[in-house]
Amino acid sequence: MNLFLALTIPSLILLYLFKYIYFKIWFPLKVKIHFVRQGINGPKYRPIYGNSEEVRNLFDETLKNPMNPLNHDIVHRADPFCHKWFNKCGKTFIFFHGSIPRLGLLEPEMVKEVMLNKSGFIGKAKMPPLAKQLFGKGLVDLHGENWAFHRKIANRAFLMDRIKGWIPEFVDCTGKMMKNWEVEIRGEKDEFEVDVKKEFHKLSAEILSRTLFGSSFEEGKLVFELQEQQSMLTMKALREVNLPGLRFLPTQENRLRWKIQEETRRMIKILIEKDGKTRGNSKNLLSLLRPENEEDGLALDEVIDECETFYFAGKEAVANFLSWALLLLAVHQEWQNKARQEISQVFKENELPNSNNLSELKIVTMIINEVLRLYPPIPALFREASKDIKVGSLDIPAGTEFCLPIVAIHHDIDIWGKDANEFNPERFSKPRNHLASFFPFGLGTRGCIAQNFGMTEAKVILAMILNKFSFTLSPSYVHAPVTYLTFQPQFGAQIIFKNVKA
Repeated sequence: MNLFLALTIPSLILLYLFKYIYFKIWFPLKVKIHFVRQGINGPKYRPIYGNSEEVRNLFDETLKNPMNPLNHDIVHRADPFCHKWFNKCGKTFIFFHGSIPRLGLLEPEMVKEVMLNKSGFIGKAKMPPLAKQLFGKGLVDLHGENWAFHRKIANRAFLMDRIKGWIPEFVDCTGKMMKNWEVEIRGEKDEFEVDVKKEFHKLSAEILSRTLFGSSFEEGKLVFELQEQQSMLTMKALREVNLPGLRFLPTQENRLRWKIQEETRRMIKILIEKDGKTRGNSKNLLSLLRPENEEDGLALDEVIDECETFYFAGKEAVANFLSWALLLLAVHQEWQNKARQEISQVFKENELPNSNNLSELKIVTMIINEVLRLYPPIPALFREASKDIKVGSLDIPAGTEFCLPIVAIHHDIDIWGKDANEFNPERFSKPRNHLASFFPFGLGTRGCIAQNFGMTEAKVILAMILNKFSFTLSPSYVHAPVTYLTFQPQFGAQIIFKNVKA
C-alpha cells in the first residue's frame, strides 16, 4: 500500500502539472498562433493572466477622467480595451481572459452568425464562479435543456398581454414619484434639481417589486441593497483571473460574498413564502414560477436563483436607461419638445398611459431606440464555441469565446454614418441597415426575456414625466459614463425640472 501511494501521489502531481502547463501556457499560445496564421492579431499573451491586467487597468483609468466637454463619443470609456485593440488590429482581434481565448468581433455579419448560429455549438459563455453569487444559477448562466425549461416557465410572466395588465402599476408608481417632485416646486420655487439616477433606481425597484414579486419596495429594499454590494464584488471578479480554488478560501472578500449571498437568498425566500400564502394569484412572477401544479414549475432553490437574476437585472437596466434618456433630452431640447408635443396630442385631456395610446408614441419610441444605441445597458456580450467551428472565413477552435462589443457596434461610423456619435432619433424612422447593427437586448433565443417589460415601463415613465415637466441639465452634472456591470453615469444624473404648465 505504501509503495502504491508512493507511486500514485507523484503521478497525480505530474498529471496536474502537465494539465496546468497545457491549459495555461501551451493551449493559449497554440490558439494565438492559429489566429495569427489567419491574419488575426491582438495583444501579446501573458502566461496564466493573459490580458486581464491590461483590461482592468484601462477600466480603472476611466474612473479617473470625466469627459469634457460633454459628447457621446464614449466607446473608449464603455469598453476601453476593445476600443484600443480594434483601432490597432481592425474589426477582428484575439486576446485572452486568463488562458481563455476571446475573439473580438465588430463586423455585423459575423456577429449575426455567432448570435443566430443554429449548429448548437455556440452558446453563452460560462460565467466565472465568483460572479454567480449575484445572479444565482438562473437564466443568465443556464445552458441546454435546463435553460430551455427555465425560459419556458419564466416566459409566462413576460407575455405582452400580461405586461399590458401591469401598465396601471407603472402609472401609479411613477405618479407617486412625480408627486414627491411637485412638493419641491411649491411655494416660491419654480424649479428644482433631482439626481434622477437615484430616483429611477428607487422607482424601478418599486415597479419590479409590485409587478413581479407582489410586494412593496420596502419589503424588497434589503435585497436591492445587498445586490448593490454584491455587484461591486462581481465586477471585480469578472475583471480578474479565476485561479483554481480561490473561491473556496475564507478571504475577507469571499466571506463578505458568502454573507451577502446567504442574506439575499434568505430575504427572497421570505417573499416567496409570503406569496405562497396567496397562491392562485397569477399576476406576479413568483406565482408563475411556482404554480399550484408544482410539476409545471420550478423548485424553491431554482425560484430563488431566478429572483436573484430578475431583481438585479430588472432594476439596473431600466433605471440606468431612464437616466441616460433624461440626460440626452435635457441636452437636446428640440427632441424633448417634439416628444412633448406628440404626448400632448396622444394623451388628450390629461389621459394616462394605457396599452392603446402607448403604441401611438412614434417619436418617443425613436428617442428610446436612439438612447439605447448610444448608451446600451451593457457594453458587450460573450458567447463560446463548444466545438471546432467556422465563422465567416475563420476556423474557430473549441473553447474560444466571442466578445461582441455592443457599444462599439452601435457607434461604428461604417454602420451608422459620420454622425454615429451624435443624438439623432430620426435615424430610427427607417429600417436599420443590418440585423446585428442594433441589439441592445441581444439577438436570437438568448435575447433579453424582459425586453418588452422594460420597453413598456420606460415608455410609460418617459411619457408621464414629459407631459408634466420640462427639464434642463444641471451645471453640477459631470459627464463620466462608466461600466459597473451595467453602463451608467458615474457621478449621478442631475437634472433641473420645471412644471410645464407653470
